Amino acid sequence: MRASSNIPSPRTSFTHNAAHFSLYRVLGVASISLPLLLLSACGKQDGAANAAPGNMPPPEVNIVTVQARNLAMNFEYVGQTAGSSETEVRARISGILESRLYEEGSKVKAGAVLFQIDPGTYQTQLASAEAAAGVSEAKLNQAKREFARLAPLVAEKAISQKEFDDAKSVLESAEAGYKQVRAQVNEAKLNLGYTKVVAPISGVTGIASKSNGSLVTPADSLLTTIVQTDPVYVNFSIPETDFLKVSQELGSGKLALPGKRANNGSLAFDVKLKLADGSVYPTNGKMNFVSERVNPATGGFDARAQIPNPDGNLRPGQFVRVLLNGATRTAATAVPQRAVIDGPMGKMVFTVSPDNKLAPRPVELDGWSNGEWIVTKGLQSGDRVLVDGFIKAHTPGMTVTPVALVVKAGQGAEVTAGAPAAPATSNNKPAVDAASPKAAH
Repeated sequence: MRASSNIPSPRTSFTHNAAHFSLYRVLGVASISLPLLLLSACGKQDGAANAAPGNMPPPEVNIVTVQARNLAMNFEYVGQTAGSSETEVRARISGILESRLYEEGSKVKAGAVLFQIDPGTYQTQLASAEAAAGVSEAKLNQAKREFARLAPLVAEKAISQKEFDDAKSVLESAEAGYKQVRAQVNEAKLNLGYTKVVAPISGVTGIASKSNGSLVTPADSLLTTIVQTDPVYVNFSIPETDFLKVSQELGSGKLALPGKRANNGSLAFDVKLKLADGSVYPTNGKMNFVSERVNPATGGFDARAQIPNPDGNLRPGQFVRVLLNGATRTAATAVPQRAVIDGPMGKMVFTVSPDNKLAPRPVELDGWSNGEWIVTKGLQSGDRVLVDGFIKAHTPGMTVTPVALVVKAGQGAEVTAGAPAAPATSNNKPAVDAASPKAAH
């Protein structure tokens, strides 16, 4: 019986070493060949990528054709609402406040009784004045009778002239005394009437500053306030630059308003209000005042608008955005806001030439209207301007495939893609079809 051994035989060892040598050769060849294959594959891919642009069509971009047209101009400022009439309700006499006859915060009409002051003292004063007036009237009647009896006697020389003159003086004094006491009666009646404190205007009442039983004096007579909220006023400030610019453009005819400037200097703008929650107040108003001088505190012209407020939804003291509408800039050139980009030399756009090549164009702007920049210099009617596609087309001289955008009337930058733009004609004016901006306007 042969004992087992872990020492391999020479033949077995040779075979095993040969197998390892063959595996190493295969792995070595593979390690050398794999990079070559990868380099070869990368070279083919790079070659395909380099060859692709020459075979791909020009990228499609969205354009608009510039056309001079009338543009609606809007101005927006911060304002604050106020009552069209605000007054303090005060007592005119002293006395004890008996009762409050209105509900705080309610609407009242002019002449409505709001407070009652204790009338007892003033009723007594009136009665005393009327009694004094009665005595004075009796003296006046006596003086009249005496004068009437002496008048014929003096003509017959039956009495002296002095007696007649004395009777006449007594009559005149009695008449003056009677007028004096009648004035006291009227004053007493007024004071008694003032015990009822009435609303001087129609409007919304405030909080009562005095409670029942309080002593009211002329020095401390404020009882409440009343604010008239229909219509409501909106106070705001127009910057001096805006006011001068609008005035100049109105004079030159670049800007038109729906109406003429009023005698008080106010501009004929339609006024809308944007509330704090972003909603727009449904009722329009009108400007009714512009100050004749600059307010040094704000650096602008104080202005005021009047807004109907029949439901009382607007309350005094609210902060709002004042939108001045109705102005029209005549024969203006405008492009969507996203068509304008910042360049090294300022604002610029990309125009598309008649042979569909991109060309940068510096422009000068003058504000914006309904999502469009107003261009004062750099563009003219007929120019085709790139609006969308800057990522794939931003190299000057690059050939593109323009697709016209149709600007919806009155919606500014809200545009929809139309048909591919027609090739430009030989006189550098693009052909106009149903999808062109000219047709849309």
